[in-house]
Amino acid sequence: MATPAARLFSKLDGLFAVYKPQGVHWKHVRDTVETNLLKVLNSCPAAPQRSVVHFQLLPSGDCSGSNQLTVTKSNLPALSDHPLVTGPRFYKIRVGVGHRLDAFSSGVLVLGLGNGNTALESLYRLHVTREYTLEGEFGIATDDFTHTGRVIERSTSDHVTTDKLERVLAMIQGANQKALIMYSQVDLSTQEAYELAVKGLLRPQDKSPPILTGLRCLHFKPPRFTLEVQCVNETQRFLRKLVHEVGLELRTNAVCTKVRRTRDGPFKMEDALTHHHWSADDIIPAIANFRHTTRKIRKNDIYRQAVKPSNSTTQTPGQSETSLLESVNQDKAESLQSPSAEHLLTPSNSNVL
Repeated sequence: MATPAARLFSKLDGLFAVYKPQGVHWKHVRDTVETNLLKVLNSCPAAPQRSVVHFQLLPSGDCSGSNQLTVTKSNLPALSDHPLVTGPRFYKIRVGVGHRLDAFSSGVLVLGLGNGNTALESLYRLHVTREYTLEGEFGIATDDFTHTGRVIERSTSDHVTTDKLERVLAMIQGANQKALIMYSQVDLSTQEAYELAVKGLLRPQDKSPPILTGLRCLHFKPPRFTLEVQCVNETQRFLRKLVHEVGLELRTNAVCTKVRRTRDGPFKMEDALTHHHWSADDIIPAIANFRHTTRKIRKNDIYRQAVKPSNSTTQTPGQSETSLLESVNQDKAESLQSPSAEHLLTPSNSNVL
């Protein structure tokens, strides 16, 4: 018969999402979840300790026989099963971490327990899109693209308008859309490619540099602005540098003040557990809610590997993070020929994006 601890441990198998606060390292989140789960598992009632059987020789005066043995069963527990001897029953739980967030960033962080660690690998190979909210401020440039870095330049930003900002964002998104089509490894002349493009389901098939699948401005009140970004294979440094490059294209500077992930594939912000809910009582229901999603992730990964196209792209996938931003320079000569747009580009920064 399974013990309460064993039954509880069997339920800790799957994927769930937590909310990582800003200023906290992802390792601290993982270790905190593991510690909370170990406390609950080791506090469960243990199995009854075994009884000890003693073999005793009767005293010579109690029986006429001189060498008789009597088998007696003692009710004392075996000391080898005592908790002070065996120690904690559970001392390690493998908590896997999905696409990580650095200390500066916050938002949805996917974790895996048990077989959920293999599902995390499947989620990574599917190249799911992730959604971020970026907050920035014009007029400042720092060495690490954040507002807490060392200031290296200041500039004016009174000339920046909403129309100019949206025009630059559209230019960047257009260049990334071309890269997405290239790395998706689909024949553009087929019906399949058309249906995937209409539904917005084009994804890179292999390793690729960071690609933006969506980019728009949510709020602009000079000098502060907020962007919504959908992307694949990104890093948080790439996103902060994106804010910096947007400022350069607008003939000013910009720093990133906040990076928050609002969605990681099927895991949304409303599904993430806050710090006060990183306990077994809340994690087990969260795993159960995403059990169907976890199975679907595994099936999609198996199907993708089975039908993976054999042809490879002509461009090497090991391209740097900034290469796609640099490709915007080619689009400028094609799409930004009007006098109203030419003043956004200067020789000093025309090859940055």
